[in-house]
Formats: sequence, structure tokens, C-alpha cells
Amino acid sequence: MKAYKFRLYPNKEQTNRLNKTFDSCRFVYNKLLEELNKSKKIDRNKIQHKILGLKEEFPFLNDTYSKTLQYECYRLFSNLKGLSRLKKNGKKVGRLRFKGRFWFKTINYNQSGYKLLKTEKRYDRLKLSRIGEIKIRCHRKFEGNIKQITIKRAVNKWFAILITDEKYILKRGRKKLGIDMGVINFLTDSEGRSVENPLFLKSSLDRLAKTQRELSRKRKGSKNRMKARMRVAKIYEKINNQRDDFLHKTTTMLVSECQSISLEKLNIKSMLSSSYNGRNIQDSSWFRFVSMLKLKAESAGVSIIEVDAKNTTKKCSRCGHLNKMPLWKRQFVCGCGLEIDRDYNSAKNILALGQGFVETQSELMKQEAIPERIW
Repeated sequence: MKAYKFRLYPNKEQTNRLNKTFDSCRFVYNKLLEELNKSKKIDRNKIQHKILGLKEEFPFLNDTYSKTLQYECYRLFSNLKGLSRLKKNGKKVGRLRFKGRFWFKTINYNQSGYKLLKTEKRYDRLKLSRIGEIKIRCHRKFEGNIKQITIKRAVNKWFAILITDEKYILKRGRKKLGIDMGVINFLTDSEGRSVENPLFLKSSLDRLAKTQRELSRKRKGSKNRMKARMRVAKIYEKINNQRDDFLHKTTTMLVSECQSISLEKLNIKSMLSSSYNGRNIQDSSWFRFVSMLKLKAESAGVSIIEVDAKNTTKKCSRCGHLNKMPLWKRQFVCGCGLEIDRDYNSAKNILALGQGFVETQSELMKQEAIPERIW
């Protein structure tokens, strides 16, 4: 499915209704979680049926569209399923937490309760049940049927995310690339091209530190503290938007050029715990980059090959000799006469490992396809 994100412009009355809807959904989620914690045996139908009793006990819930409240049961069990999946993978997990006021950012209209209204040539109103007709800016065309609408509350902004049944398809290229990820250069490919790492958090640190100092001086519970908190949140929102924009453009460029991409498989968690450069590693968002790349590559039919990163920096891409390469040494010099940028050399080694893996797999498939001779 494909999602489209559009800006909403509710008036004051509609904003109040949206905020009440968010509070009602958060209230129902917390009540269902309370019921889940009390239950000795988990029964999803019983917990979902609890919503009817809550609506009788708390009449203000009747002002919220019923399917929006029912979706909170789905959200609860989706979160529970995510925790169990992490536990199976060997991660330490705790219990589900109750949602505070500022930690509840989305509500969902699933299948019904919404309608896009068109005037003249474009859609400019979104009708939501129990809320009304809200101005919406559809800045681009969308295709397919709308299956669900998610309303998102950002910092002094509202967004509608339209989820349609349109297939997400990208066109792929013909190149075969190896990619080395780093901090100075975000990535270097096996053709010698490099993309500079913007490090958006690092560039905003001074302004962020000043705004957080102002926040720490404000009295808790005061309106000035709330205003200072919103200023801090706006800076973080801008950093996230900049980072997402950069990652989307970079991944789309790679997928549109390649038919196969070889990447180094990094243990980012151990790198963060052992490196003095942990903040810049986090700022680089390698995990999010790889996740985006895999999603887009799947839609375009591009193969992603993850290889072991061991010795890819030390190994000469021409003769295969291992050389000592401390982090400060940015130029790879080998006895065979090769002088090359260390990241470029690493990218070429990653490509060779990726292509070797593909050839091995294809040979195994051919062997399995040959029937055994019966004597």
C-alpha cells in the first residue's frame, strides 16, 4: 500500500474536538491496558468488549467515533505482538506502558468515518465523523482507493496520512554497486562517488542547547515552561524532517540506478557502546537508511546483499593484502602500488564480496536443479 501525507488546517472548534478525540482514545487505550494487566488469561474479544462498558460508564466517550475507539484495541495488541517478537530475538523487554498526554500522537479512521470532499478541481475538505469538515491541502495527486486515514498531531500542526491500495512501485537501474557507510562521508560507492554526511543534529546543537537551558529554568506546570517545551520540540521536528528528506532522496537515487546493491552488515549497537563518536553515529541514522533502502528495493525488484564488514577496510581491493588502517588514516596505500581513498577501497571490497555471494548462491541453485541420475 502507498501512503500520502497532507497538511490539515482545522479551526479553533475543530482543534478542540480533535484534542478531545485524542484524549478519549488515549483514555480507552490505558483502560484496555489496565484490563490486560489484570487478566490471567489474555482474551482479545473480552478486552475489546470492555469498550462498550466504558462508553456506558464514561458518557464523554460517546462523542468519539466508535471505530476510532475500537482501533485502540488493535493498537494495544500490535504493541504486545511487537514486544513478544523482540523477546524472541533475544532482546530484553519490559511491560507495555500507559500513554501520557504528550505521548499519544495519532488516531485512526479505519475503513469508514471519513470522506474527501472536492470543490472545483481538487480535494480541499476532509470530513471526519464527530469532528466536521476540515481544510486539507492535497499538494499532489493520489491514486487508488483510500483504506484508512491516520490523523497525526505534530508540534502546532495537524496532518492526515491517507493509506491507499495503490501499489508502491519504483523503476530500477542496471548498475551493481557496493556501498561503504561512514561518518565523514555518509556513503561511498564502488564507483568512487561519495555523499557527504549532513549531520543535522550536530549543526543544530548550539541552538538546541540554548533552548533546553531556557526550558530547564522555567517553573514546572507554568505556561512559560509549556512554550519553552514547544520550542525544543520544534527544533527536534526540523532535524527529523531534514534527516528523512535526505534519506528518502538518497535511497530513491540508489534504487533508480541499480539492479543490485551490496552493503556491509553493521552491529550498530556495539559500535555505539564502544565508540567515542557515538553521537555522530546516531546522527547518521544508518539503520533507518538500510530499512528505507530495503523497502524501496523490494518494490523495484533490486536485490540487497548484506556482507560481513570484517577487514573490508584493511584488505587491498587489487591484491587482497591486509594492511593496518587506523581511523585517522584516510588514504589506503598498499605495497602493490595501489593508492586509493579508504572508503572507496572498502566499497570495492564490499561489492566483490556481494557478487561472490550471488555467484555461490546461483551455483547451488543450479546443482539443486540437476536431477540425480538413476542407475
